[in-house]
Amino acid sequence: MFCFQCQETAKNTGCTIKGVCGKPEDTANLQDLLIYALRGLAVYGEKAGELGISNKENGLFAAQALFTTITNANWDNDRFIALIKEALKRRDALKEKFLAVYKEKNGTDFAEELHHSATWFSDDRSEFEEKAKSVGILATENEDVRSLRELLIIGLKGIAAYADHAAILGVEKDEIYDFIMEALASTTKDLSVDEMVGLVLKAGEVAVTTMAALDEANTTAYGHPEITEVNIGVGSNPGILISGHDLKDMEELLKQTEGTGVDVYTHGEMLPANSYPAFKKYGHFFGNYGNAWLHQNKEFESFNGPIVMTTNCIIPIKKGNYQNRIFTTGMTGYPGVVHIPDREEGGAKDFSKVIELAKTCPPPTEIETGKIVAGFARNQVLALADKVVDAVKSGAIKRFVVMAGCDGRQKSRSYYTEVAENLPKDAVILTAGCAKYRYNKLDLGDIGGIPRVLDAGQCNDSYSLVVIALKLKEVFGLDDINDLPISYDIAWYEQKAVAVLLALLHLGVKGIRLGPTLPAFVSPTVLNVLVENFDIKPIGSVAEDIEAMMAGK
Repeated sequence: MFCFQCQETAKNTGCTIKGVCGKPEDTANLQDLLIYALRGLAVYGEKAGELGISNKENGLFAAQALFTTITNANWDNDRFIALIKEALKRRDALKEKFLAVYKEKNGTDFAEELHHSATWFSDDRSEFEEKAKSVGILATENEDVRSLRELLIIGLKGIAAYADHAAILGVEKDEIYDFIMEALASTTKDLSVDEMVGLVLKAGEVAVTTMAALDEANTTAYGHPEITEVNIGVGSNPGILISGHDLKDMEELLKQTEGTGVDVYTHGEMLPANSYPAFKKYGHFFGNYGNAWLHQNKEFESFNGPIVMTTNCIIPIKKGNYQNRIFTTGMTGYPGVVHIPDREEGGAKDFSKVIELAKTCPPPTEIETGKIVAGFARNQVLALADKVVDAVKSGAIKRFVVMAGCDGRQKSRSYYTEVAENLPKDAVILTAGCAKYRYNKLDLGDIGGIPRVLDAGQCNDSYSLVVIALKLKEVFGLDDINDLPISYDIAWYEQKAVAVLLALLHLGVKGIRLGPTLPAFVSPTVLNVLVENFDIKPIGSVAEDIEAMMAGK
């Protein structure tokens, strides 16, 4: 195997025996083969799009399949085998449709030579496993070509996850699916460096479009997040813990648990669900339990009740722990864990097994008490725009520091806690994603009633931070987003954070600090391009970075 898509990859080079995340070699290889099969589908998807054939159905499938390959999303080899077979089936059906339309429109057969990923086929699992060994990342020998292709695919995985969530709530955009096909197909071609860089930047543009679509989907369905005090203690009833990002799952679980005597708690990236008006009407929606994904082995055990994983991050389960009371759903999976099937059209997922199990479990064990404040998404912050602008003009707020992104296991991530603790009292932190857990329970105070940590929500809610920045740019009459008193100190771990990073680059944001390490999939040459064009830089010491950020450097 060779995998270097996450921040914790071995020696910041690549995992070659087993993933630091715990991913075994055979799973990594099957994920590579799935990407290979999707490339074949995309070859015909791109061609079909040029003839006006819709990519909607196949584009959504490709997005969902890409989603399964995100770090800590799916560990189930049987699911990957099924997806590979489905990708090949869809590729061949699309090929026939494309060839027929092409001949009808042009009067001749299509004669262009296509990449072998568009022709390879097998229905044998052993052949799958053998083929997988030869189509991985290192099959591209040129380091810089490999770097640009993988940067594109890794960003594409983040886009795909957001696109799937939006589609679940009924918001889909053809341009997203068309780009998924274009981007995947591009990795089968011999393109120039400029062409590949152009596609990476286009991924940033599409990431903005996709996050906007998901924002539209979430707020249309559940209202705009409101400033909310979230309980982090526990009650006396049995509980169900729901983790991940899928708000539709959240809604259906709350409806099905109403009146059952079972409370519902959020975990990890589901914390922002506490701020949506549509969920506040449920009296058994108790609050948030625990912290970021990396602590789940300990916190899932002490929760005592069933856990529902709607998306990543699910990490390897220690035997004898909570294995018999954790469930997966959506594109998430884990061997031996009960998977809740997708809803049928017009219906809802069936959480009855989870609820019945919860009734037999003791209440959660208390691990902390108190409340934290959430709900500072774009609509809420813009409602406070006058107050924020006045604070900036008066000098009460000197700097905003965007500390969005991911949390992770490395000790070096204490950097973000120390930055939060040591930032001057006239600095405000804007955050989204599970990176917040490094500092959202610190007592950092407020500035004239404005909390010094403004939590916009999930990682995809980084879109809210973009909207806020663009609004401030307009209010202050600035021509360049980089003239705002905003610095970016981003923590990354997995591929959705890469999509957010590309979105920021598309918007022209410069001077981003990225840590705790720079991505292993960025070669020295590609890094030079990013540094020269966008001034991307690694994090340094806490004191030096704070001094530089407060000075606008």
